[in-house]
Amino acid sequence: NVVNSLPARVRVAQLVILFCLLANLAECVPEKPKRSALNQLTRTLLRKYDCGVRPVHNWTSPTTIYIDFILQSVLDVDGKTQSITTSIWYRQIWTDEFLVWDPEEFDGINEISLSSDAIWIPDVIISEFVNEGKSLPIPYVYVNSSGSVKNYRPMQVVLACSLEMYAFPFDKQNCSLTFRSWLHSVKEIDLALWRSAEAIANDKREFMNDGEWELLSIPSHYWHIHQDNTDYAHIQFNVLIRRRPLLYVVGLLIPSIFLMFVDVISFYLPLNSGTRIAFKISILLGYTVFRVNLTDELPATAVRTPLIGVFFAVCMALLMLSLIKSILVVKLLHHSEKEVREMSVSACLLDKYGSAGHGFTESALTSIKTLDHINQSGDYELEASMEEDLLSLNEIQDAPSRLEWLLQELVSLHLALSQEDSESSAQADWLALCTKLDCFLFRLYLLVLGSYAGTLLLLWASWSFA
Repeated sequence: NVVNSLPARVRVAQLVILFCLLANLAECVPEKPKRSALNQLTRTLLRKYDCGVRPVHNWTSPTTIYIDFILQSVLDVDGKTQSITTSIWYRQIWTDEFLVWDPEEFDGINEISLSSDAIWIPDVIISEFVNEGKSLPIPYVYVNSSGSVKNYRPMQVVLACSLEMYAFPFDKQNCSLTFRSWLHSVKEIDLALWRSAEAIANDKREFMNDGEWELLSIPSHYWHIHQDNTDYAHIQFNVLIRRRPLLYVVGLLIPSIFLMFVDVISFYLPLNSGTRIAFKISILLGYTVFRVNLTDELPATAVRTPLIGVFFAVCMALLMLSLIKSILVVKLLHHSEKEVREMSVSACLLDKYGSAGHGFTESALTSIKTLDHINQSGDYELEASMEEDLLSLNEIQDAPSRLEWLLQELVSLHLALSQEDSESSAQADWLALCTKLDCFLFRLYLLVLGSYAGTLLLLWASWSFA
């Protein structure tokens, strides 16, 4: 019996050991994981969801889309294509009646992120949209337990804008962004502001205010447009920006003003020095090179020429006028004796109106005296005293020939000296006359230049402080 009972005990022990091993192996095998509450919630919401249907239980009730807009920076303003590139933060908020749940049934989850391709997204567009810039795609939206959907995304957009470049670089621009539904009327999709209009207009905290453009304000208004017997909701944001002109004043206006000032100073060079015309030509060439090098700095527009472009063109025209005036005066200064004689009457008139220091009588007497010294054949007439001396010399028949020769030499010397004095006097009078003409034209040039500069300064000052 003892022998027969041993194998039975061994089998029982083996069974116990096998059971323990199986129990240990069962503990080592992991349990099948349960689905997470987030996964279950997502599957529950999207199981029977149709992203092509507007998410309302009553189809007659409109879906209100709340819009918020924050301007981050102005990247580029292109006057040639009439477009502006901006970086904005755009937010859409609406209620989706099909995405509602009880947080207590899903471990207290109040908000989840869903793919924007899996749910209904409103067809709200920007009417002025021309091209989409380098915007990062945001494939998700936030949904809370009450069905509120938040679509936040940064956008870099190129907008069509009617740019007014006439007052450059003291210009202000008003570019609008109009949000509207592309297909749905106001009975289906309505628009509203998420924040108040005053808060949006004065919100500058995110704007990069250290660039070329300064943000003034962003006013907004809501309105309807009636088309095909249907009303469509619109929300328009007007971006008011102003250019900072310091860079262009220092780089464009001040060098041009310096060159014009040097041209004015060049009028004080003497007429007979021969360097005035060469100096003015050098200024004109330098201004031309300066203007060509700064062509890319000016805005290109085919509608209206900016005032600064007119300023450069008029400055170049004034430099050319100054050069022509100097050439004219130098030409008059180097007239021949015959031309001097022919222009003596006009010289008297110029002498009268060109300077207030001398009267008409004195100039006329000077010119008549100059003409009296010149005969029609180019020879000089003898004075009355000289004729008397020659007559008395002829009457003396018995005088020695040596004395007669000496007197003739003295008379010739006197005539030569008189001729030289007459020429010097004529040249001095003509130089004085040309100097008066140069002074008169210089004053006229200053009057034109001052009137033009004053008009531009008044216009730019009014635009700058408006």
